[in-house]
Amino acid sequence: MDIKDRSALQLAAMIQSGLVDAEYVAEATLAAIAAADPAIFTRVTAGRAMVEAREASRRIRAGRARGPLDGVPVAWKDLFAVEGLATTAGSRILADDPPATADAAVVARLQAAGMVAVGRVNMTEFAFSGLGLNPHYGTPANPHSTDEPRIPGGSSSGSAVAVAAGLVPVAIGTDTGGSVRIPAHFNGVVGYKATRGRYPMAGVHPLSTSLDSLGCFTRTVEDAVLVDAAMNGLVASPIRRGAVAGARLVVPETVMFDGAEPEVVAAVEAAVKRLEAAGAVVTRRPLPVLAEVLSLYAEHGALVTAEAYAVLRRHLDGPGAAGMDRRVVARSRLGANIATTDYIALLAARAGMVETLARELDGAFLIHPTVPHVAPPIAALEADDDLFVAVNGRTLRNTLIGNYLDTAGVSLPCGTGAAGLPVGLLVSAPGGADEALLSFCLAAEPVVRLPNA
Repeated sequence: MDIKDRSALQLAAMIQSGLVDAEYVAEATLAAIAAADPAIFTRVTAGRAMVEAREASRRIRAGRARGPLDGVPVAWKDLFAVEGLATTAGSRILADDPPATADAAVVARLQAAGMVAVGRVNMTEFAFSGLGLNPHYGTPANPHSTDEPRIPGGSSSGSAVAVAAGLVPVAIGTDTGGSVRIPAHFNGVVGYKATRGRYPMAGVHPLSTSLDSLGCFTRTVEDAVLVDAAMNGLVASPIRRGAVAGARLVVPETVMFDGAEPEVVAAVEAAVKRLEAAGAVVTRRPLPVLAEVLSLYAEHGALVTAEAYAVLRRHLDGPGAAGMDRRVVARSRLGANIATTDYIALLAARAGMVETLARELDGAFLIHPTVPHVAPPIAALEADDDLFVAVNGRTLRNTLIGNYLDTAGVSLPCGTGAAGLPVGLLVSAPGGADEALLSFCLAAEPVVRLPNA
């Protein structure tokens, strides 16, 4: 039986009804991975997957399923600790590190929910780019490209492609400047970035401790809700489907549409019109705090760059730098130029700006293009470092603002842009409003999402 492109909920229903067995699902998943682009996975954990699938199969046959995700496959970004494996974070220079003695906390939680870990997926080295290129393990090609290989987005490149290609229904990533939402946009899948601190970070290789957050890639919002519950250690989610009618939405007239490709704007505006037709109350107005984040970074440097330099300095100042992606090295070293006074200024301004956004929204959701363009070709970005820097900046712009302002966000596929490539509508809420956000997105997804999106 073909399980490709099934959502987690669909697979769960098939497994728990006895239509398919968890071991069959694991075997079919591993076979599909073996036949797919080798750049998607950095490590396949076939032995662990089959053990976990057999255990799930026995539980389910005995009527003791651990919950709705028991037996469902999951892939992990290469920076989550997996017992017995070195945590390589998309880098070759960590390959000889001692193996992890325990799973990361969220890996353990999804195992406790019965999910089957099939492997670790590719990423930008040390999670420090929005484009997804990796010179060590290869760059996973965007599965929606029909003309030439295009970027997957980053840094959670393999996570998004694994779901978009139908290899797994769920993949877990991290988001420091857009690393869940950006690849979701480029690959036409749902990408949920949780509020920073919603899940435990133990066992996750850091990039920027002030900004790092976790999230998931799924085929539907319903799946994201199930995963969110499991990552919180819950058997069932308290989140209920909300309503589009009466929901208040703010379309910002500041920054988020600047320089956007016409086709991206058209896809997003069409989705906004569908939401309005379904009863949403849409307001268009400036939100100066969004531009203030960019001004603050221009004056003091980026918070992520300062903290990434601190995390990576032992590699940057030693022989390991020669074995790193040159673009990651160059960007990380910029952090050495950020003075302590600038770093303190960035942290000091943040709380007030977070409060400003929450006050401006006043319970409404912020909606705009996840990224202002569709996935560009890989070849030109590999060949031209100046182009890489420029495109990376444009790609990260909309989402990094949300990280600094500590928002939660869901990128919903809403149509297509140039070359028939996916476009995402980003729905965001102030930090801590994850349940309200997911509740709304459960209702909004079938309105926002075209049948082929």
